[in-house]
Amino acid sequence: MGSGQVTSSVPSGSSDFQGKHVTVAGLGVSGVPAAKVLHARGAIVTVVNDGDDARAREQAAELEALGITVRLGDGATLPEGTELIVTAPGWKPDKPLFLAAEKAGVPVWGDVELAWRLRGPDAAPWLAVTGTNGKTTTVQMLASILKAAGLRTAAVGNIGVSLLDAVLGEERYDVLAVELSSYQLHWAPSLRAHSGAVLNLAPDHLDWHGSMEAYAADKGRIYEGNRVACVYNVADKRTEDLVREADVEEGCRAVGFTLGTPGPSQLGVVDGILVDRAFVENRHKNAQELAEVSDVNPPAPHNIANALAAAALARSFGVPATAVRDGLRAFSPDAHRIAHVADVDGVAYVDDSKATNTHAAEASLAAYESIVWIAGGLAKGAVFDELVAASAKRLRGAVLIGADRALIREALARHAPEVPVVDLDRTDTGAMLQAVTEAQRLAQPGDTVLLAPACASMDMFTNYNQRGDAFAEAVRGLDA
Repeated sequence: MGSGQVTSSVPSGSSDFQGKHVTVAGLGVSGVPAAKVLHARGAIVTVVNDGDDARAREQAAELEALGITVRLGDGATLPEGTELIVTAPGWKPDKPLFLAAEKAGVPVWGDVELAWRLRGPDAAPWLAVTGTNGKTTTVQMLASILKAAGLRTAAVGNIGVSLLDAVLGEERYDVLAVELSSYQLHWAPSLRAHSGAVLNLAPDHLDWHGSMEAYAADKGRIYEGNRVACVYNVADKRTEDLVREADVEEGCRAVGFTLGTPGPSQLGVVDGILVDRAFVENRHKNAQELAEVSDVNPPAPHNIANALAAAALARSFGVPATAVRDGLRAFSPDAHRIAHVADVDGVAYVDDSKATNTHAAEASLAAYESIVWIAGGLAKGAVFDELVAASAKRLRGAVLIGADRALIREALARHAPEVPVVDLDRTDTGAMLQAVTEAQRLAQPGDTVLLAPACASMDMFTNYNQRGDAFAEAVRGLDA
């Protein structure tokens, strides 16, 4: 970890944008509020957008009524006189607009960067979380712990609550629990969190970042300028490497979390107890009990890791141990995250539709001993050999659905040839019901039928929520 005082190169405050020509790239959930905020602060705003559909025209009309220029169907050309671009996080760095901006020396910010720059002098510090999997759950756990400590807080960022709203709204916060994606971090060069955590790293969004190295580097930006703690995953050395590479403020510490017995400056698990050996006096000899494993809902291994990361960030902010316990007890995970649906004839049915990549699915499969696995969908370029090899001994059977199910079937043939496989060649609305019925046929009492697709859902469903709902409905039909 490097050290040295790191501050934003541009002061915050509304006067920065008066008369400045700003181009906002993309409409949608981040572009529209960004355009409004910049316009209200005196910027001359032009919005460019690739699409020209009914929704885009509706949003354009709303902005044009305020005096904001909108160009639909042309997100490639840099408007003349542009001094700053504020982009939606999903716009890829190799888009012609950004290449033109780089050539012209025009800086590019994301909506997170804009929110960071607009913070007032007494703004709430940010406790920031990123990682391939577990971000939303960890941030929600963190917010629950902070609230249990009596702090005014909110879970914001990539979680769905706009950071601009949190920073500029009337409500005052003591601290913010902030979820940040790799996209958002890429476009947030001056972000400096109180403390940050990278939960894990696995190949994801490589089509956007270009390489695993670039993806990891963008995740690692969350540690830049941290004041108190850089929280990393002891089981994932790449997260610790990112801490070592970060330039932080003097006195900032590396704090690990582990499912094993923690060493000094770590949080971990001892005899079913979550313990802290980082934020205690004489951490070489002492440990503080925080909560029991049974206080974590659900107590699957990867979710215990999420709880430890949330606890580490909360403890970095001075939260007492009792608040960690009370916050974890009060927390309920969102739907479709390793959610127990029902027990039917001695078989548990679990919905983890949110496991949309191989890393998330592997963590989900590791939580159960004997599994009938429902998997498949859009692979997004993923390969499944490592996942299947790691999970083979747990599989009673597999039911495969979706466009890229053949990739999983072939991995099962290579690494788990003895596991019976049902390959469903249908994508209609009854496909999930048949999948659950086939899984019930393969399962024995004591087994878990687990929907952990390791794939995206859009080949058959609107999103992973609809896929999980279809699974739950099919299971309830069995129960009836």
